Amino acid sequence: MKKTVVIGSGESGFGAALLAQKQGHRVFVSDAGAIAAEKKAVFKKRGIGFEEGTHTIAELLAADTVVKSPGIPYVHPIVVKLKAAGIPVVDELEFAFGYSQGKVIAITGTNGKTTTTLLIHHLLQAAGLEVGLAGNVGQSWALQLCEGDRDWWVLEVSSFQIEGLVKFRPRIAVLLNITPDHLDRYHNDLSLYAATKVQLTNAMQPEDHFIYYDSDANIRLALAHKKSQPAALPYGLEASPARRAYVAAGNLRVTTDAGEWSWPIEDMALKGTHNLANSLAAVLAATTAGVPATTLGPALRTFVNAAHRMEWVAAINGIQFVNDSKGTNVDATAFALEAYDSPLIWIAGGVDKGNDYSQLDTLVQGRVQVLICLGRDNEKLKSAFGGKIPEILETQDIHQALRWALEKGSPGALVLLSPACASFDLFKNYEDRGNQFKEAVKQLKTAIENGES
Repeated sequence: MKKTVVIGSGESGFGAALLAQKQGHRVFVSDAGAIAAEKKAVFKKRGIGFEEGTHTIAELLAADTVVKSPGIPYVHPIVVKLKAAGIPVVDELEFAFGYSQGKVIAITGTNGKTTTTLLIHHLLQAAGLEVGLAGNVGQSWALQLCEGDRDWWVLEVSSFQIEGLVKFRPRIAVLLNITPDHLDRYHNDLSLYAATKVQLTNAMQPEDHFIYYDSDANIRLALAHKKSQPAALPYGLEASPARRAYVAAGNLRVTTDAGEWSWPIEDMALKGTHNLANSLAAVLAATTAGVPATTLGPALRTFVNAAHRMEWVAAINGIQFVNDSKGTNVDATAFALEAYDSPLIWIAGGVDKGNDYSQLDTLVQGRVQVLICLGRDNEKLKSAFGGKIPEILETQDIHQALRWALEKGSPGALVLLSPACASFDLFKNYEDRGNQFKEAVKQLKTAIENGES
């Protein structure tokens, strides 16, 4: 009987453990931290061995395969020791791939992954295809495979997950963009981060399709090191002979096997320039997967995006409040700042990931009236925008941030939470940050309506 050791008990680790057991493996879960009580209950009920607060090296070295959490880098001493012993160490996506007959559409990039993944899934689902959604969004792929397979799987894939891929083969891969992010993991070398993104295509075959934004200089540089040769489907915001998808005369335009397809931008649920690029990639992926053009337009109109990405929350005294907690890097925040014409009160801050804020200069000047820094260490933000934004405040209390925003704003203004930073100083994750923001906005609105503030 094969022994599979799973390092980490998060969403991916939990799913990998259950799938391994379903496939007849002897399973052991090892987590250096605490394992959630509900997960321990499942492991006990199913007879899956586990440990928490430590890694017993003897248990790990007795594995035939180790499935690690994407958050654990390959330079971690335990991973190095396992690989030196000849034990395969893979990611949950690589492990799950071996137990699925479905065709994979894999989406990566620095920004827009979740939106594009959800949109592709929506387009395929609206066309009646049997399709699942997994990867870095929703339930883990491994956990869903415990219940059953699908004809198609649409997977959001991060650079951390790509590091653990070997045989994983997307039939359609989408690379949206490459901008600086997670550079602390890649020795502050953007080329290493970019090369990891392109590794998504390593196992692809000539009959597969690679969709990429060819206006991105970092993508063009990274493609020079691409190992496989899938059919190339470039896209961009302007027409060119090589591009299969672009924008022209206020319409999305895509070349399909059946001819040219177009749809008016004004008749789409997603707004903003960056979402035009996301939509082009999604439509190109959907048509490549066989979705008929007749279903695309209506599905673009009915799409509902994920929470925490430019999510409207409420209006108070004529001031709009928008939750963009998923804007965890500078480029994502740039997209959000660019999308609104209203005078802005911007709430930002958190754990800086080596950010270069200078690219936001033209977006904040004359538009952002107040910057409210929400974090434990705000010196870099204050230094970057001092003299460029008229007023800068700082707090570690989200309720205080919102009271200031309401006080400083006037009817017609927009309060935008778009942190440009990770959330781990004050919050569990970006979802927790976004949920606390939304709840605090609702509490403030109720207090105002009841005359309590």
